[in-house]
Amino acid sequence: MKRTHLPLNGLRVLDAAARHLSFTRAADELAVTPAAVGQQIRALEDMLGVVLFRRTPKGLELTPETEGALEALRGGFLMFEEAVHAMQAGQSSNALAIAAPRDISTAWLLPRLSAYASAHEELHFTLIAADTPPDFTEANLDLAVVLADGPGEHEGVALDRAEFVTVEAADGGADGWIGWPGCPEDGGAGSISVADAGLALAAAIAGLGRASVPLLLAQAAIDAGRARQIGAPVERTRGYWLIAPTPQWRQKKVKSLVGALTQV
Repeated sequence: MKRTHLPLNGLRVLDAAARHLSFTRAADELAVTPAAVGQQIRALEDMLGVVLFRRTPKGLELTPETEGALEALRGGFLMFEEAVHAMQAGQSSNALAIAAPRDISTAWLLPRLSAYASAHEELHFTLIAADTPPDFTEANLDLAVVLADGPGEHEGVALDRAEFVTVEAADGGADGWIGWPGCPEDGGAGSISVADAGLALAAAIAGLGRASVPLLLAQAAIDAGRARQIGAPVERTRGYWLIAPTPQWRQKKVKSLVGALTQV
């Protein structure tokens, strides 16, 4: 059903003027000038085809048309307020749904999320494995980690510099490259292919060859001595990003988590 256009701003001015029976006091409440209040009332009268106030020596008086509408008008504003509170309650709920590739979840996200969850015991987290940018609406997600050139159509922040590093087993390993979708290297003789960067890192650690993977993913393995870094990191166009559509990105619970995950 097509809804009638509602002059909400004019109705808000009408409510204030009717409560105060004064354009000046209504203007103070609404932070506008008395002239602006008068203009809104006249525009509303022209649109509705009725007189809303009478000016008398004692001040403003409500017309019967205004008196008859005020109860419904104020009830409508209360319902608007309830609707806004309901939407805000949904945004401030204690549930957070996050999608991320399984490899970066294991190597980077989960350790940091554990520390955050310990400090925010009221939160409930749902983690979803996603190797491609997810459909936020279909999955009802709040936040996602993606390996991409940027945030795309969403809001986002880079988790680190987009650097890749070549790694192999701590004691060396087979010759050749370990390829994976999105790998910046071309591979070569004796190379193998795996499904993602995490498997490429695991294969390199197992001695199956060398892999070029995001430094953010490999850093813990390098620090622990499970993988050996070959050469300096190389800056690439792709890196890990935290992303979300604008409505989710603006939620306090998402802002708080993003701040915690990206703090140096």
